Amino acid sequence: MYEIVELTVPESADAPDAADFAATVEIMSIVENDGYGTTEMSQTVADVLPFFKDPSNPRRLFGVRVDGRIVARAVYDWIITDDEVAVERVDVLPDYRRRGIGTALADHLDNLVREDGRSRIITYAVSKTADGPRLDSPTGFGSVPRENPEVTFLLSRGFTLEQVERASRLALPLDGAGLRARVEAASARSGADYRLHHWVGATPQKWLEQIAMLYTRMSTDAPSAGLEQPEDVYTVERVVSNEANYAKARHMLTAVVEHVPTGKLAGYTTLAVPFERSRPVFQDDTLVLRDHRGHKLGMLLKVANLENLQNEFPGLPSVITWNAEENRFMLDVNEEVGFVPIGYEGAWKRLL
Repeated sequence: MYEIVELTVPESADAPDAADFAATVEIMSIVENDGYGTTEMSQTVADVLPFFKDPSNPRRLFGVRVDGRIVARAVYDWIITDDEVAVERVDVLPDYRRRGIGTALADHLDNLVREDGRSRIITYAVSKTADGPRLDSPTGFGSVPRENPEVTFLLSRGFTLEQVERASRLALPLDGAGLRARVEAASARSGADYRLHHWVGATPQKWLEQIAMLYTRMSTDAPSAGLEQPEDVYTVERVVSNEANYAKARHMLTAVVEHVPTGKLAGYTTLAVPFERSRPVFQDDTLVLRDHRGHKLGMLLKVANLENLQNEFPGLPSVITWNAEENRFMLDVNEEVGFVPIGYEGAWKRLL
């Protein structure tokens, strides 16, 4: 027998009521590591908590208990400025699969989506490497193993595959002289109209409004195929609040490029750096505004922030990043820098 329970989100990683939340983080880590064939996807409670502390993007967390132990988790989240889209995620420990637990959790989330009057569900699922027939992405780029259990499960529930994302890994350290040469070459190609800036931690007051704009544009400008992602609006207040939360778990390393004639930011990239030097860095967003593309700014931002990373935080093992398979421009940048693929996940959509 098992029961589905809604779990409390603790105030901090060491709060007295953090045990259940910690169990769900461990489940997520096990599922991700198994899917990608690595141990570098492991997360901590401190890593995950900030995502549950953003009131503009609320999350509800559920667990399944078997004999007192939490063996599965489900997350339901949405953007408060959009009344159509819900995002679901269900993770079940390998030893507890094929018992109806995943179906029960997914049904539970679907009922919540309907109660909230939402009509479209998005979910992401890592697909372990496997032989056999493939299910192609409608973008024409990438595929997932057709007979994988997560694929058959999602298809049986009426989801359609909309996009495939590639996870890539960059081994550190990089050669410092070679990296400096890349930065200089990228800067020369971008031209005198663009100037780099970077910082660790909180965004300087000067750039807050423009960073909020760039974060908002990231929600709509990044390739999203047929997912039809809603606009996720960032305000200065939201940026400040989120940065304060993230600072409890990691260092945020940001590089931006300024369009000198206008004094406006044309693009940015961020790296989430763990406090523990034995763990990988996660590449967060990289965006160049459409009006400024074609100047090699993506390469400039990427290599400049990698150089900043090695200068500020030496000794880390790797950087992990995700990109849509159809985003050939950014994949070209990553491959040239040295990123190699380590796995793939499907982006799925269901219309209720």
